[in-house]
Amino acid sequence: METTSDDKLWAALAYVFSPLVPIIILLMPDKKDRPFIKAHNTQALVLGIIMVVTSTFCVGILVWFYQLYCGYQAYQGQMIEIPVISGMFKS
Repeated sequence: METTSDDKLWAALAYVFSPLVPIIILLMPDKKDRPFIKAHNTQALVLGIIMVVTSTFCVGILVWFYQLYCGYQAYQGQMIEIPVISGMFKS
């Protein structure tokens, strides 16, 4: 299946506005089953949860900046391998 510009946009938004957008994507049948979005959405959701949990520490800010980077890479059409997280959610 070809990656569309819409797929790239949703994948980028999932990282930038995580964990809210990944949850919304999970509720959208036409988006959640797209392979590119699905791969990025799972990782974005896990990163978002980590950010929320660590937000009381400086680590949360670093995680957020990493999410911005991942969002940019997703918008460029790149697949992202996040250590530990990517391996846990391969489908």
